[in-house]
Amino acid sequence: MNMADLKAKEYQRFEDIKHTTEEGVEFWYARELAPVLEYTEWRNFSKVIDKAMLACQNSGFAVTDHFVEVNKMVELGSGSRRKIKDHQLSRYACYLIVQNGDPRKEPIALGQTYFAIQTRRQEIADAFNQLDEDSKRLVIRGEVRSWNSLLADAAHRAGITEQEEYAEFQNAGYMGLYGGLKVSDIHKRKGLAPEQKILDHMGSVELAANLFRITQTEEIMTREQPQGLDEASGIHHRVGSEVRETIERVGGTMPENLPTPEKSISQVEREQLKKLKEERKNLMLDE
Repeated sequence: MNMADLKAKEYQRFEDIKHTTEEGVEFWYARELAPVLEYTEWRNFSKVIDKAMLACQNSGFAVTDHFVEVNKMVELGSGSRRKIKDHQLSRYACYLIVQNGDPRKEPIALGQTYFAIQTRRQEIADAFNQLDEDSKRLVIRGEVRSWNSLLADAAHRAGITEQEEYAEFQNAGYMGLYGGLKVSDIHKRKGLAPEQKILDHMGSVELAANLFRITQTEEIMTREQPQGLDEASGIHHRVGSEVRETIERVGGTMPENLPTPEKSISQVEREQLKKLKEERKNLMLDE
C-alpha cells in the first residue's frame, strides 16, 4: 500500500462521521469527532472547542454560523436517558479545532491536512464562478495534475509500469471521451507542436470533462483493483465513454468540438506571475 492509499484510508475516518443536511451542507458532531482525534475526556475536548471558537471570532466570522450548540439524548448503562450538550461543526470549525488540538496526536496532524484540503476546495468552489476563463483553466489544470498523479499510482498498482503501456492506458481514456480519437488525433486537431501538451491547450469546459474522467477512473480502479493493461484500459475507456454519453445526454458540446484557447496554460501562468510580481513591487514602493 503506497502513501496515497494510506492517507486516503486515514482520511476516511473523517468522512465516516460526516453528516449532511437536507440542503446538502456538510457538518460534523463534536461528540463524534472527539474520539477520532483521540480525546477520551469531553472536558478536555471542550477546551479545544473554546479555543477554536475564539479563533473563529478573531477571524471575523460569526461563531454561531460554524459552532451550532445542540442537545442530544443518550442512553445510560442503567437504561435511562439523559440530555448532553453537543455541537454541530462546520468544515471550517473542524479546521480550527484541529489547528488548536494537541499536535502530539497523530490524528490531529491528519485532521489538519484533511480539513485544510476540504476548506480550500470549498473556498475555490465558492469563488470559482467569479473567475475569468483563464483563471478557471489554471484552477482545473492544477486539479488535473493532482488527480493524474493519483491515476498513475492506480495504474502502477494494476501492473502498468512501462511508459509505453501507460501511454496506451491513457489513450484508452481519451478514446472513450473523444469518440475514438487518440491522443495523437486530438493533438493534430488542436494544431499543436510535438512538444506541446494537449491538457495545456484546453478551455475550462474541456478540462472539466477530462477531470471527471480522471477522478472517476481512479476511484473505480482503487475499488476494483484491476490487474494488467487490458483490464485497466477497459475501465478507463468505459469511464471516458460514459462521460461522453453524459455530455451528449445533457446537450453539451463534445470535447473534440470545443475551441482551443489562444494561450496555453503555461503562458497564462507566466502572465499571472508577472502581474503578481508587479503588484508586489508597487506595494513595496507604496510603503
